[in-house]
Amino acid sequence: MANVGNTNVQDRPVIRPPESGASAGKGRRTLAAELHIQLADEIVRGVLLPGAPLDEMELARRFNVSRTPVREAIRQLAASGLIEAKAHRGAVVAQPSEERLAAMFEVMAELEALCAQLAAERMTAAERHALEAVHESMRSLIHIGDPQRFHEVNEAFHGAIYSGSHNSYLAEMTVATRARVQPFRRAQFRNLGRLAKSHVEHDLVMQAILRGASAQAASAMRAHIATVREEFGIYKGSL
Repeated sequence: MANVGNTNVQDRPVIRPPESGASAGKGRRTLAAELHIQLADEIVRGVLLPGAPLDEMELARRFNVSRTPVREAIRQLAASGLIEAKAHRGAVVAQPSEERLAAMFEVMAELEALCAQLAAERMTAAERHALEAVHESMRSLIHIGDPQRFHEVNEAFHGAIYSGSHNSYLAEMTVATRARVQPFRRAQFRNLGRLAKSHVEHDLVMQAILRGASAQAASAMRAHIATVREEFGIYKGSL
C-alpha cells in the first residue's frame, strides 16, 4: 500500500507559494490547486494506491506548505471522487470502479457534445477566432512534447467551447463533470503520440463549429471523448 510518508527525500516535490502583487499572473494556480493536481496525478498513476491514507500533517511536510492548502486540496480530491473521508480514519485514496468511470465518461461525452453543438450554432465571430487561436497554440506544444502544458491549453480549448454554447447552466454542469474525470483525462497525454492525435480530434470538432455544422460538431466531440476514455485504458494498462 502506497504511503505519502514513504517518498524519498530527494524525490519530494516542493510547492512554492505563488507570487504576490502585480507580478503574479491572473492565471496562476493556487497552492491548493497545485497540490490537487500533484496528488490526483499520483492517484491516477498508481503511486498512491486505493486505501492509502492522506495525512494532512505529512502532506504539509512533504510539500513544504501549511495545512490550509493541503486541507483544500483534499476537499477538491473528495469532490472529484478520488478520495473518501472515512470516520476515524481521515481521508483515504478511493478509486472509481470500471463501471463508475465508464458512466462518468459517458455523461461527459454527452455534455461536451451538446456544448459543441450549441457552440456551432451560437458562437460569435470573435469567439470562433479565439477558439482557432487556442487550437493553433497547441500545435507547437506537440513538437515540444510538453504534456503538462498541453493539458492546460487543452482545458482552454474545451472551455472556449463550453462558453461558446451560450448556455451558462450547461457550461456549469460540464465543468463540474469535467472536474470529476479530469485526472483520468490528463493521464492520456502520457501515451506515445497522444498529443498529435488529440490535436487532430480537436481539429475535427473545431472545423465543424466554424462551419456551423452543429450535428457534425456534436458527433466529433462525442467521438473525441470516447477516444480519451480508451486512451486512459491504454495508459492504465501500461502502469
